[in-house]
Amino acid sequence: MTETNRSVARPTLDDVSKAIIARLQTDGRVAYSAIAREIGLSEAAVRQRVQRLLDSDVLQIVAVTDPAQVGFDRQAMIGVTVKGDLHPVQDALSKLPEVAYVVLTAGRFDLLVEVVCIDDEHLLDLLTAQIRTIDGVTETETFVYLKLAKQRYDWGTR
Repeated sequence: MTETNRSVARPTLDDVSKAIIARLQTDGRVAYSAIAREIGLSEAAVRQRVQRLLDSDVLQIVAVTDPAQVGFDRQAMIGVTVKGDLHPVQDALSKLPEVAYVVLTAGRFDLLVEVVCIDDEHLLDLLTAQIRTIDGVTETETFVYLKLAKQRYDWGTR
């Protein structure tokens, strides 16, 4: 998904769009015809609304996997401290294929970066040869995931 800036005006979602989103959050493969029946629209209308939600970056439909089950045995959250402008560091981190997401934060770290790696050696190389060599990165702290206890994407809409 693209960068989220909470100060930018959000698209207004009506109850129908919210219902479509809620249904897709529980099953991203549900047929548009089934959604149409559930909410009382035509299949074409549902298809158009979903496309508008996709085009406006409100919605993204993806397959979510358990990284360990598909060959990525090491996940970690990395706290990054930056000297100077955060944006070039954010951009450089965002380009790394191992990086799942980058969050600008207030607190001990300037950025939090979730990474998915094949193993500990891969994580070590990512840290030492890539992340710590980015201009502006002054410190990192790595929190290795021992077990993913909860990962949900069905929080709905407001």
